[in-house]
Amino acid sequence: MNRALSIRSGKSNKNTGGATSGSARHGFSFNSLRGTIQPELSKKLYKLIKSENHLIQFYENAGKERVAIATQLSDWGEATTDDAVSDISDKIGVLLSEIGEQEDLYAHSIDDSRAVLKAIRNTEKSVQPSRDHKAKIADEIAKLKAKEPESARLITLEQELVRAEAENLVAEAQLTNVTRQKMKEAYASEFAATIERAEKQIILARHGRRLLNLLDDTPVIPGDVRPAYEHSGQARQVLNDAEDDLREWAHDLEDVPSNANLGSNLMPQAQQQEVSQSEIGDESVAGHTHQESSEIGGVEGSRISSGTSVATGQPPSQSYAPSEAETTSRSQIA
Repeated sequence: MNRALSIRSGKSNKNTGGATSGSARHGFSFNSLRGTIQPELSKKLYKLIKSENHLIQFYENAGKERVAIATQLSDWGEATTDDAVSDISDKIGVLLSEIGEQEDLYAHSIDDSRAVLKAIRNTEKSVQPSRDHKAKIADEIAKLKAKEPESARLITLEQELVRAEAENLVAEAQLTNVTRQKMKEAYASEFAATIERAEKQIILARHGRRLLNLLDDTPVIPGDVRPAYEHSGQARQVLNDAEDDLREWAHDLEDVPSNANLGSNLMPQAQQQEVSQSEIGDESVAGHTHQESSEIGGVEGSRISSGTSVATGQPPSQSYAPSEAETTSRSQIA
């Protein structure tokens, strides 16, 4: 927990709540239009990543509201002029505030997981041109066969189609490799964060119930004087115990091993050299340029800039340029 035994010193922050209503609204913006111009292959994951960004904001706002409510509870307890209620409400406020901090940490973990999913989305975007190129050539061949079945251009187009299919085959293999690896990585991280949040909040809630046991709620009749409150030391110890339990907490998770061992070209390491040297006819398979994927498709980058992010960085983005032979053939035909 690493916080004071009272949250009343933070009264100046008691108005930190109320952010939910404003930030929960998602109106029209240029960013909202970007989803409509995404490649067909990456549209669904783009929307998922965008929705997770909203989810992150909700958890951040929930954490802020919890901290604000904890402060208000402490202020109310102090105003009752009841020593027992004042002390217990303040200590409960400390625990509730820490529960709110756990919400914020969970939001950061979801953001890390979301950043990993962007690797799949970016690879999907890079594969779409390869699919489109192959489909376009196949469509041209079909139309030409219907109109001019004896056309000499059919041979050129069929050769282009062979090359396009070969390039697409590589691209599709890269996509399935990245999809499985990053999906496993992203949700293993998110589920681990969910377990951590739940177990730590359980710890805090159990100590909160211990605090409630220190509050004597025996009814009194008019004129009676309640015994003096004598549990302030025990209440402080409850917070110390909660802090110790959080500090000693450790993950106890089932392993989620990964067999992914991809090279820089998103292919298995053992096959990387073989793939790079393979040739289709007299043409080598076009190399794929790897680029940084910042702000691709309109989804903002992860807000998490610390070195503890589970993200392994944005994936390479492949471009599938036409081969030299294709360019020559097209110029001759033109």
